[in-house]
Amino acid sequence: MSRQIRIATRQSRLALWQAEYVAARLAAAHPGLVLSLVPIVTEGDRIQGSLADAGGKGLFIKELEQALRAGKADIAVHSMKDMPSELPPGFAIGAALERGDPRDAFVSPRHESMAALPRGARVGTSSQRRQCQLRHQRPDIEIVLLRGNVETRLRKLDAGECDATVLAAAGLERLGLDSRIRAHLTMQQMLPAVGQGVIGIECVAGEDGLLALLRPLEHAPTRTMLDAERAFAARLGGSCQSPIAAQATLATGSLQLRGLVGSPDGSMIFADDISGPASDAVALGTALANRLLETGGEEILKCLG
Repeated sequence: MSRQIRIATRQSRLALWQAEYVAARLAAAHPGLVLSLVPIVTEGDRIQGSLADAGGKGLFIKELEQALRAGKADIAVHSMKDMPSELPPGFAIGAALERGDPRDAFVSPRHESMAALPRGARVGTSSQRRQCQLRHQRPDIEIVLLRGNVETRLRKLDAGECDATVLAAAGLERLGLDSRIRAHLTMQQMLPAVGQGVIGIECVAGEDGLLALLRPLEHAPTRTMLDAERAFAARLGGSCQSPIAAQATLATGSLQLRGLVGSPDGSMIFADDISGPASDAVALGTALANRLLETGGEEILKCLG
């Protein structure tokens, strides 16, 4: 096989690690395939302020999708937690790789856990989802804006800009920085982002030959969990401006999904869970979202809109 596959990716070290991982998996599945990376700086990478104010998650993928549409790349590799809940027309997630650790991690140079933080401690994050849950549990702490890639956030943390931060465990592990993790946060402490820990491959829809090349990288259980979580977020209209979280788990053909929607200040949180056959993943995600909308989530989202 001599076909060339060009892989669009952001330029952060984590994004490049993920793109190189996908390239290695494709090379192993299809000997002779010619693979190359197309690094791209996205608008989300350039913004130093709040992403919620600037337009949300799509800022991390717009330029990558433009490269796909213009024929400058064949596939784009994403952290699925950065993907909007609905793709633009004409695009598809061609493969969802086996999920890494979906949990968030507590990181601090001096404090062992969230509970060990003193009153008034400064916790750095730019995530509306994390702010909501942190403030709900610890209204005494101060939230400070912390933007940038993983290494930049750790550098700012070590420089004393904040006392602690919360980062995706999977990203730290993929960069070999898991020694920085003080504690993994449970689902009750910090429900993760939709798709957290999942590497996804986006492509132009309908390209059957390309989809066939990606098929060996598809992990069916991960896709089922991802479908449930993304259906939940899509029904809620989830974006970076919405404190929305969800995590699906699978066991012996049954899917359990926990979801949350809250106010940015953490004063209101609505959470619930649902379970049913894994084959009903999308319907379960939609049903859970409807349940939260009916119990108060709709009013929160109207205020955010």
